[in-house]
Amino acid sequence: MTDFIAPDFQPAVAEIFLLTMACVVLLVDVYLPASKRGITYVLTQLSLLIGAYLTLSLPMTETVITFNGSYINDPMALVLKLFIYLVSFLAFLYARQYLVDRGIYRGEFYVLGLFAVLGMLVMVSAHSYLTIYLGLELLSLSLYAMVAFNRDSSLSAEAAMKYFVLGAIASGMLLYGMSMIYGATGTLDIGEIAAFIAANDSDSVVLKFGVVFLVVGIAFKLGAVPFHMWIPDVYQGAPTAVTLFISSAPKIAAFAMLMRILVDSAQGMHVHWQDMLIILAVLSIIVGNVVAIAQTNIKRMLGYSTIAHVGFLLLGVLAGTAEGYAASMFYAIVYAITTAAGFGLVILLSRAGYDAENISDFKGLNKRSPWFAFMVMIVMMSMAGVPPFVGFWAKLQVLQAVVSIELVWLAILAVLLSVVGAFYYLRIIKFTYFDDADEHVPEIAAPVDVKIALSFNSLLILALGIYPSSLMALCVASIAA
Repeated sequence: MTDFIAPDFQPAVAEIFLLTMACVVLLVDVYLPASKRGITYVLTQLSLLIGAYLTLSLPMTETVITFNGSYINDPMALVLKLFIYLVSFLAFLYARQYLVDRGIYRGEFYVLGLFAVLGMLVMVSAHSYLTIYLGLELLSLSLYAMVAFNRDSSLSAEAAMKYFVLGAIASGMLLYGMSMIYGATGTLDIGEIAAFIAANDSDSVVLKFGVVFLVVGIAFKLGAVPFHMWIPDVYQGAPTAVTLFISSAPKIAAFAMLMRILVDSAQGMHVHWQDMLIILAVLSIIVGNVVAIAQTNIKRMLGYSTIAHVGFLLLGVLAGTAEGYAASMFYAIVYAITTAAGFGLVILLSRAGYDAENISDFKGLNKRSPWFAFMVMIVMMSMAGVPPFVGFWAKLQVLQAVVSIELVWLAILAVLLSVVGAFYYLRIIKFTYFDDADEHVPEIAAPVDVKIALSFNSLLILALGIYPSSLMALCVASIAA
């Protein structure tokens, strides 16, 4: 009989704490009257802050594998987790007044949000396909419910149904790919799979088919073309507060999943998955940028913009170099921070009884609030990749990674399509500064904490654009460790 060896719980202490707090928040919220719902919100935000502190208290340069090889704590996981906490904190803060104004300020939003954050953290620290799948499903199930959070909205119900069906297909694809890899290697441990591929023939047909299904599953979850159909509908149909959350922090977790599956376990098959990522990246950048031009709904436009950004994120990973991985990590973090500010500004323009969902809602913002017009300019310029904003450096880094492996044509194509894509971002700036607002548009009435957080969020984008080296060095160091 094998003796039981207790695992090292310390690397997962933040996740254990967050799980406990999600259960506590759920129980507390049940007994709270609606007038004291703020306690749920405060407990949620405190949970994120303490979780971030517990994560920070772990050794930053060590790699620890625990839970029988299924869980890893390495520098990349630590950095990604900290940004997941930051972006989730901002998303919950922006969401609060929006939910209050629409009469859907319920504790379920924060409980589901905490479970989604927990799912992201598990995905980031996964060292087994099984752990990745558990984290992904925890995240996905929470997000399906959050999309349908406004039960009185048929648009939200329809979006949730689409998201659930397509998400289930994606999970099936991913699971099938994992089962094929397991059949070929006899293990689900990422390290053992990598060792098997390195020591054996990577041209195995079963392995190749397994990788194809894994890439399809990942592309579904990322929203890469041609598996992008759910993104515009879900972004538009979900309450804006939920769209904000879906579009930001989960992208960091998706990057981690991409790294764990393709790089950590299947690096030996890079030559096989590189071509697939090239096709996904090119299609995503083309479709995302071109279709976004025709959109008048700001949430759909940002949805197609997300698809184009996913294409750029894939450029760094397909390079197959440490510099490329660091560039993609930088891109994922920058995108999450920027899109949080973007949807935060959409929430800022909304008010009780009215959702600012059209691009024309930005008209005349400069006359109503020059400060937040400036914030809009920062966010849109960064998304467009205009220097000196941080989005420019993010695009430059992934393009350099592509050029370094002599795929110059791909870099040129991406640059040309970025110029095309700049049109729809600049159109919002044009509405903000050069058009007159419609009559009887009320003043911005967001709470002070939202205004402060949005200002911090937007100025962080500007600061990272002026001093990108610190974040880039952090990404390079965490990938190299």
